[in-house]
Amino acid sequence: MLITIDDVLTAAELAAMQAMLSRSSWAHGGITAGTQSAQVKNNQQLSEDAGHLPALRGAVLAALNRNAMFFTAVLPRRIFPPLFNRYGGETNYFGNHVDNAMRPLPDGSGYLRTDVSATLFLAEPDAYDGGELVIEDTYGTQAVKLSAGSMALYPSTSIHQVMPVTRGHRLACFMWIQSMVRDTGQRRLLYEMDMALLQLRQSHGDTEPVIRLTGTYHNLLRSWADI
Repeated sequence: MLITIDDVLTAAELAAMQAMLSRSSWAHGGITAGTQSAQVKNNQQLSEDAGHLPALRGAVLAALNRNAMFFTAVLPRRIFPPLFNRYGGETNYFGNHVDNAMRPLPDGSGYLRTDVSATLFLAEPDAYDGGELVIEDTYGTQAVKLSAGSMALYPSTSIHQVMPVTRGHRLACFMWIQSMVRDTGQRRLLYEMDMALLQLRQSHGDTEPVIRLTGTYHNLLRSWADI
């Protein structure tokens, strides 16, 4: 299930991040690539010792924490510390790959299971040519190129790639999320039910059937969630 969320960042947050990234030194993106993806990954990435990486991560996590749609779509249990990449010039693409099922956490505290992958776009679409995020899964193949400050969420089991950037630079934040609900199909059912309940509340209020359906949603989540 591919879900996009507009305006995850405020204009002020986006401008502050873009300013920090413009002053950044970049390493090759292979520093976080798995064995297979390293063969097709040719981009740049902020290294773990980048001075303003904690501030960038904190701003992204704060934005996600206040975003109800993100919680509904992902049901996050743990979020891998956000990473930042750049495509352009000679380092301008990331070929077809699947994200590793397990990621070692940077602080050495263990591993995170990658259930959902996320890309938060940080450059406006007209600032670069190419750079579409192309995702293949049971819902078909879709190309995504969102406005700066907007996010794409998709199953980490998907084959995906970033098309070559032929002009300008594509800036983005990316991360992986371990969900409270491991199964993709169950997460989709819960998301669709929650969205339908929201519409029912808006059109009919908290009627008795709506209250009962809300109870069903929470009982399913209680049954399926692992915390």
